Amino acid sequence: MIYELAALPGDGIGPEVTTQARKVLNKAAQKLGFTIKWRDFPFGAAYYLAQGHVLPKGALDDIGSCQALLLGAVGDPRVPPGPLERELLLALRFHFDQYLNIRPAKSFPNVPLPRPLGPGEKLDIVVVRENTEDFYMGLGGLLGPQKTNHEIAATRKLYQFKASLTATLDPELNGTFSVGLLTEPAIRRIAKKAYSLAVARGDKIVHVATKANALPDFYGYWDRITRQEAENFPEIKAIHINVDNLCYQLPRDPNGFGVILCPNLFGDIVSDLVSALAGGLGLAASGNLGDGLAMFEPVHGSAPDIAGTGKANPLAAILSGALLLESLNLKAAANLVERAVVGYLAEGRNLPRELGGPATVERVGELVLAQMDQYEP
Repeated sequence: MIYELAALPGDGIGPEVTTQARKVLNKAAQKLGFTIKWRDFPFGAAYYLAQGHVLPKGALDDIGSCQALLLGAVGDPRVPPGPLERELLLALRFHFDQYLNIRPAKSFPNVPLPRPLGPGEKLDIVVVRENTEDFYMGLGGLLGPQKTNHEIAATRKLYQFKASLTATLDPELNGTFSVGLLTEPAIRRIAKKAYSLAVARGDKIVHVATKANALPDFYGYWDRITRQEAENFPEIKAIHINVDNLCYQLPRDPNGFGVILCPNLFGDIVSDLVSALAGGLGLAASGNLGDGLAMFEPVHGSAPDIAGTGKANPLAAILSGALLLESLNLKAAANLVERAVVGYLAEGRNLPRELGGPATVERVGELVLAQMDQYEP
């Protein structure tokens, strides 16, 4: 089998970590008897600064001709916040309807944790984040004199949304507003994914994190639909929890948590928290999935301050590559990659600089590759 995969290294440390991830995936393919053909896409800050736009016409269709996408990171101090995030990262998620954002957080050998685990304890949390709605839709505008009429629109695979808003402030003040949107089918499909994942893991509980007490018309609707969907999974108990309480409880005792289901905004925040509990963003992988092209990326950003220094930790990108392989039903290859990461960390020597060791980004990749030679597929 030949798998054509898109690579979008992006900005900052993105090219460094994706280079190592690609080496590891190539070796897994070699050992398991399949072939990966990579297609490179140059989009990111450098392309934007040179061309004056984020994506050329037809770029999304070109990327969509591949079977999956490995993304490095997006963000550069030379580019103001907004264009790269909205017109590249969010554009990819929305165009391919990647409504499921999955972010696992596991404890690994020799990775220092902010809360030491007791005997027999093992951190194993998965944040399931709805990825297309909520307040991440980029809907809103400025308020003030001459800024009273607003046309708002968004296109998703499930629907087209349009709204007209006339807004004034009395007295006239400058300001801004943002519109969030939640729809029943989007909530039902992400809840079904979260509950199904919990069943597959053997869990009995799914925590559903919102802020329904403060926004009852908005997040109360999310809670109502997720409760209804939970009725289809009698083996699962859905526990609804305010997101601020969740962020208080997690650092105190994360062992009672497994699958955590969140709307878009809160899922982004909670996944960073559980990544910290698992040892840092350098180990935090993620996948953006739907019914079409899936995209896999480390949770960490582009970290331009350490780009080119060798300090980047490629393990999150490598583990994101394992999620990519699993999405293509290449489970043996995915297990091989994860076993190699665990084996490398278990040796406790030459750890990444993020974990207090001396290993550069390239050296970490070499050591994971060496581990793969010790395992039979």
